[in-house]
Amino acid sequence: MSPSSRSRSSQLEAIFALQLGAVCLPPWEEEYPFHPKRRWRFDFAWPARKVAVEIEGGVWTVGRHQRPAGFLADIEKYNAAAAAGWWVLRFGAADVKSGAALRVVMDMLSSQVEPKKLSPVE
Repeated sequence: MSPSSRSRSSQLEAIFALQLGAVCLPPWEEEYPFHPKRRWRFDFAWPARKVAVEIEGGVWTVGRHQRPAGFLADIEKYNAAAAAGWWVLRFGAADVKSGAALRVVMDMLSSQVEPKKLSPVE
C-alpha cells in the first residue's frame, strides 16, 4: 500500500513505530489481540507489562471513532482492557508527531518494575 493511500491512522502508526525503533525499549507487538473472545487489537502492546498504545487518527475528520457507534464500541473495548488489567495510552496526531507520545510511553515503561523470574527453591 502506498503512503498516500494509507489511512491517517496508519501513517501515524508508521511514524510511531519508527520512533519506537529509534530508542531502547522492551520489544513490542503491533496489532496485538488482547481479548480471548473479541477481535479487539491494540495498535502497539507490551503484553508482559500490560501496556498498550492506541493511535487515534482522523480526530478532525469525523472518522469511525468519532461517530456514535464507533465511539461507543471504543468505550466497550477500553473498559474491557481496563478490567483485564491493561494500561491503555491513547494519542492523537500532534502527540505522535511532536514525540510527546513516545516520551509518555518511555516514562511509563521505565517506571514499571519488570516481572521477576522465579528461581527454583532449593
